[in-house]
Amino acid sequence: MTADAHLTALEEALRRFQAQTPRLESWGRRLATVLEGGGRLLACGNGGSAEQAQHLTAELVGRYQTERRPFAAIPLHTDISALTAIGNDYGTEEMFARQVRAHGRPGDVLICLSTSGSSRNVIAAAKAATEVGAHAWALTGPGPNLLAGVCAEAITVEAPSTATVQEVHLAAIHMLCAAVDAVVCGTGDGAMARGTGDGARRVMDVGREAEETV
Repeated sequence: MTADAHLTALEEALRRFQAQTPRLESWGRRLATVLEGGGRLLACGNGGSAEQAQHLTAELVGRYQTERRPFAAIPLHTDISALTAIGNDYGTEEMFARQVRAHGRPGDVLICLSTSGSSRNVIAAAKAATEVGAHAWALTGPGPNLLAGVCAEAITVEAPSTATVQEVHLAAIHMLCAAVDAVVCGTGDGAMARGTGDGARRVMDVGREAEETV
C-alpha cells in the first residue's frame, strides 16, 4: 500500500467511525461515573492492542489534557511475572481472565481491544468480567465478531487493514479520555455532574445508561 493509499484508507475509516461518536461519549460518561465512585478500569489486548490498552490506562492514571486527580486503571499485560506464571500454570488463554477475576469488582469496566475480534485470551477475559459483575466493552475491527458477541457492548471499526483499525482505535481512546474529562473536569459541551462516590449508585447508573443506549 502506498503512503497516499494508506492515508486515504484512514480518512475513509475515520469518516465511517464518526457514527460511533455518541456511543463513545456514552462510554466516557459511564466510565467517569465508575472511576469517580472508586471503581477501576481494566484493559487488555495483544501486540499493538496491548500497547493501546496501556496507552488508555496511562492517560487515566496520569492525565489526558486537563488536570484532575488520578484514577485506578490497570493494563493486564504489564505484570510479566503474573502473566508468565498464569500462562505456564493455566495456559495462555487464561493470561488475562485470571487477572480479571483477581482485580475486577462488581461495577468495574474491562475494555477489550482486538483488531480481529477473535483473540481467545481477550474473549476469555470478557467472559471473566461478566462472572465478577464487571462491564465488558469491546473495541474491535470489523464486526460481527466473537469478542463483540461476548461483551455487553462493542464498538467496531470497519476498515480493510489491521494498521488502519489500530489507528482508528487510537483516535477512539483519545475520544474516550476526552469524554471522561468532560464529566470529571466540566470540559466540553454537555458536561455532566460529578459522580456521587456511592458504589451502589455507581453500578445502578452505569447499568441504567447501558440500557438506554442499547
